[in-house]
Amino acid sequence: MSKTAESEGALETRGIEPVPEAERTAKTRELFPTWVAANISVLLLTMGASLIVKYKLNFWQSIVVAIAAPVVSYGLVGLIGIAGKRGGAPGMALSRAVFGQRGNLLPGSLIWVARWGWETINAVTGAYAVLTVLDILFGVKSNKFLVIVTLLLFVVATFVISGLGINAVQKCNKYATYLFGLFSVLVLVYLIANTQWSRVFEQPAGKMSMMFAGIGLIAAGGVSWIPTSPDFTRYLPRTASSAAIVRNSVGGAGIVVLPMVLMGAVMAVSTPSLASAADPVSFLGEILPLWLAVPYLLIALIGMLLINSMSMYSAGFTAQTLGFKVPRHWAVSVNAVISLVFGGILMLVATSFMGSFIAFLSLLAVAFSAWVGVFGADMLRRTYYDPKALIDTTRTSAYWYKGGFSPAAVAAWAVGLVAGLMFTTSDWFTGPLAANNPIGDYGLGWVATVVISGLLYAALPKPPVVTPASGAEEEPEALAV
Repeated sequence: MSKTAESEGALETRGIEPVPEAERTAKTRELFPTWVAANISVLLLTMGASLIVKYKLNFWQSIVVAIAAPVVSYGLVGLIGIAGKRGGAPGMALSRAVFGQRGNLLPGSLIWVARWGWETINAVTGAYAVLTVLDILFGVKSNKFLVIVTLLLFVVATFVISGLGINAVQKCNKYATYLFGLFSVLVLVYLIANTQWSRVFEQPAGKMSMMFAGIGLIAAGGVSWIPTSPDFTRYLPRTASSAAIVRNSVGGAGIVVLPMVLMGAVMAVSTPSLASAADPVSFLGEILPLWLAVPYLLIALIGMLLINSMSMYSAGFTAQTLGFKVPRHWAVSVNAVISLVFGGILMLVATSFMGSFIAFLSLLAVAFSAWVGVFGADMLRRTYYDPKALIDTTRTSAYWYKGGFSPAAVAAWAVGLVAGLMFTTSDWFTGPLAANNPIGDYGLGWVATVVISGLLYAALPKPPVVTPASGAEEEPEALAV
């Protein structure tokens, strides 16, 4: 926890400006519960079920997918998070050094809009959890008025936690980790004792292409956190271990993703409709006994609340980098209102929650991956971010480049984004190269996006890297585990 958060009390007032080195006292171990909380989602159960029902994988293939997905996606989360300790600023503020003060508005706007959808999905899932508990305990059936009330309460609670800042988010994450661990063990024990394991293991093996597609499906959630990873590492000192950042990111996510996906895969054997449920939460009340279903649903509610709080926390920074001249906690309110409106539409109008969710994930991964490719390639040559240049949005900024744009970064981002979409398939959009080639058939559009944008950026001529001012030499980075 930073000295800033401690001295200011519950409300964090620091915005996108870099955190002074004297205040950067966080520990890398604090990242572990952060990424645990970011994955406490019943949607992982539904995606695990999809591996069995839609992707036709067997149990052993599902294990490989559930291990590989967090290693790949949260490995990237940890690697990009290293930039946070280097520059002490949020991800989209550091991005100004790569794309230029004006050029950063292009990927920043797309990422901000994509985060609307992510927060809407989470808000809807949280509202469904409340509705399911009311139905199980009190027999209260869902109606339009109750839908709006539960959604409103969820969004307001999200706004309060994310508005308070990093201190509140980290405290909530810590306690949620303990609760989730306890009840997940109980659910696992129940499933082990009540599952027809012969049916689980008799599932024939699926196609290798579907395994890769499954990894992409599960990894998409992690990919959505990559641009915001520095938001949660900016209070780390420059001497913090880079290896520990990656290790805690992968470990925190993996310890949740693996059992949740496998639980979903096992549940799908007796309840195949789980993979296409219109309501992604209510099935828990049907599969689990009352004494276990209710507390687990409440934990799921807390998990979705924390995921959305982390997302809105970062969205506040993104809004500020786009030019919203308001404090961070008020910038968060913009996303809160948007998720409330879109959430109401999804719950009252949309006919297929999971269809919308999976289609959104496939496009979300590509949208974020274009930025990841460019920013990640830039990190190979840049270990210092000029704090004054990051917040100077005028022509005097060292990150103004040509008319406020870095041509290499913007061009590589745009080409990578278009190329990735051409290889992508979803219910909403299918690219012209989405079939009859390994990239499209294996669902690797987002991987192609990272590779193409990164390689193109590396090949194009770029502005020189800003070095530390005289008397402000860089401190060596700790690479030890």
